[in-house]
Amino acid sequence: MTEKILLHMCCGPCACWPTKKLREENFEPVGFFFNPNIHPHTEWKLRLKTARDFAAKVGMNFFADNHYRLREFLEKVLPVVDEADTIQFGDGFHKRCGICYSWRLCEVARFAAENNFKTFTSTLFYSRHQNHELMKKIAETFAKKFGVNFFYEDFRAGWQEGIDLSRELGLYRQNYCGCIFSEEERFSNDLRKARKKFFTRQR
Repeated sequence: MTEKILLHMCCGPCACWPTKKLREENFEPVGFFFNPNIHPHTEWKLRLKTARDFAAKVGMNFFADNHYRLREFLEKVLPVVDEADTIQFGDGFHKRCGICYSWRLCEVARFAAENNFKTFTSTLFYSRHQNHELMKKIAETFAKKFGVNFFYEDFRAGWQEGIDLSRELGLYRQNYCGCIFSEEERFSNDLRKARKKFFTRQR
């Protein structure tokens, strides 16, 4: 018997493989878009549209938070953004990412509980660029808080197939994580130079 599962979607392309895999495992995913980290507003609107288009193409029910919340996001993460966060990397991830994961996964768990979903998961676990252990711990914490189940699967196994599927469907594919800081890290020559200088000093 098929069980409904709430699938948090960061974007359309990232949902391709998880949706296919979940259906193979007798789940019927229902999409939920909550991504207040995405910058700029035009990018947020495009990713929301792409997520909605993907859901329509694969016959999946879809819900979204339709409010752009950049100011709230910045209020949450700016206190932990400093030179070390921007340049040093530490263990390869940023403090701000943990705050971002927490906000999004909290709202996914809350939405699941309030809308009679027993189980939730996220396309964040498809990404090769996120801290899976930290996200898993956070998701489990909020699942317990709201009285729902968190379903973990390492969707990275389908990385290339997901890319292929998104191209077949003609979906818009972004080239940075989403937040203003990841956009800077992806495109800023000045930041790349600062990193190089920082690591040279450490040798």
